[in-house]
Amino acid sequence: MIIDATGLVLGRAASLIAKHLLQGQKVIVVNAEKSVVTGSRSDVLARYTAARARGSVRSGPHYPRYPDRIFRRTVRGMLPHRKSHGRTAFEMLEVHMGIPDALRSASVISLDRAKPRPSLEAALTLEEISRLLGAKLL
Repeated sequence: MIIDATGLVLGRAASLIAKHLLQGQKVIVVNAEKSVVTGSRSDVLARYTAARARGSVRSGPHYPRYPDRIFRRTVRGMLPHRKSHGRTAFEMLEVHMGIPDALRSASVISLDRAKPRPSLEAALTLEEISRLLGAKLL
């Protein structure tokens, strides 16, 4: 199953993807940097910068700054990743920034239940959040 994350709300998409993974399906996510996080800009940035600053360099927790890794980490949080079936489910997840050449001709689906509701505030994309966290994206 190949899912295009363009315009999808990160948390909603992650929960739906986690359900598919627990059912034993292999899931590939493309355009992870174009998924959105809803909420006020200051609250979202405060939450992600606090997550990056938490813990220590040596012992963790180690929170990512690149969009594909943030997406993976969000899906991992919705899986029982410390148990064997959760770990095997998490191993069946692939997340990519953009669309790799090998997947260009494949049919891509979008999760309608993960689309954002119309709101007054513009949502932040994972690409914007990553840049503000210090990621050097192309």
